[in-house]
Amino acid sequence: MRLTTKGRYAVTAMLDLSLNFELGSITLADISERQGISLSYLEQLFSRLRKQGLVSSSRGPGGGYRLSRTANEITVLDVISAVDEKVDNTQCEGKSNCHNGMACLSHELWQSLSDQISSYLDGISLAQVVQAHEDKKNKTADAVIKFDMI
Repeated sequence: MRLTTKGRYAVTAMLDLSLNFELGSITLADISERQGISLSYLEQLFSRLRKQGLVSSSRGPGGGYRLSRTANEITVLDVISAVDEKVDNTQCEGKSNCHNGMACLSHELWQSLSDQISSYLDGISLAQVVQAHEDKKNKTADAVIKFDMI
């Protein structure tokens, strides 16, 4: 599996929405500024995310994007799949025709890896990633405070 910037940026933008949900609708310009992702690229990604039902949008003053479900209900795999990223590691895209119309010798190995990656990403919600980020940030802040007290 080779995750492209499309998948990475989509996950990052969705995490930004998760982190800032209390602000209400979030503009793509705000995400662009905070995350350093091109606004036009975000527009393309969010078009796909909206079509797949992961975000909802509103227009006008105070408009922007919101998660369409809670961050607990959206997995990393949901986001990656919504922007047409593949987690398939087989040469044949899982069709078992990689060697003269038959499965190659290593097909099952790569298929199993693909299944493991899919399962792993499907088991991680946006909320879990945000929580891990917050925990690490708080742990670092606590270490700095303790260091300052010495």
